[in-house]
Amino acid sequence: MADAPQLPDEAEVRAKWGDFKFTADNAKKAKEIIARYPDGRQRSAVMPLLDLAQRQVGAETNTQGWLPVPVIEYVAAMLDMPYMRAFEVVTFYTMYNQAPVGKYHVQVCGTTPCLLRGSDDVMSACKNKGMVKGKTTPDGLFTLTEVECMGNCASAPMVQINDDNYEDLDYDRTMAILDALEQGKPVKTGTQEPGRHTVEPIGEPTNLAEMIKSNHDYRKQW
Repeated sequence: MADAPQLPDEAEVRAKWGDFKFTADNAKKAKEIIARYPDGRQRSAVMPLLDLAQRQVGAETNTQGWLPVPVIEYVAAMLDMPYMRAFEVVTFYTMYNQAPVGKYHVQVCGTTPCLLRGSDDVMSACKNKGMVKGKTTPDGLFTLTEVECMGNCASAPMVQINDDNYEDLDYDRTMAILDALEQGKPVKTGTQEPGRHTVEPIGEPTNLAEMIKSNHDYRKQW
């Protein structure tokens, strides 16, 4: 189960982020995003604009980014919508962070398919790197969150770190990924299973195997 975020002190947040505005580049992007929607439907741009704002906060803090209340208010005002409507979006989707996170936001899937395939080992690797669920490491590098299903059940267990998914994990593979991120080294995204490219069966196919070499007609066998 995903944990409720520990919201920071609002007075401190307003002191730091009360004058938030999009950069010139992001203001241009925001204008382009809003223009995708017909007149009277500009509020439909709330999700991409919140994402854009979160990324700007991340760029300014060298983290994955989050959405302070004044930043949400800024986006809501830009779209002429009540603040609460924008806040409802932020609280519904886990892609938005309601509290500060680290440079790498490590989101471990703990739903049944991942759990049965070893997500406890993934979580153990995170803990042995000094992470505590719902907290950010003292160096500001990692934030650990347990989340619900993220749709990679065929290559479970998996973890999402910022914008990338890492799949077919075990303890050692998870440690290797975290070590590489910590050292600033490149990391292979997606499946970590050697020879696997996406979620195709590992090894030889067991169904419709004769279709591999030719357009085999199975109808006579059925």
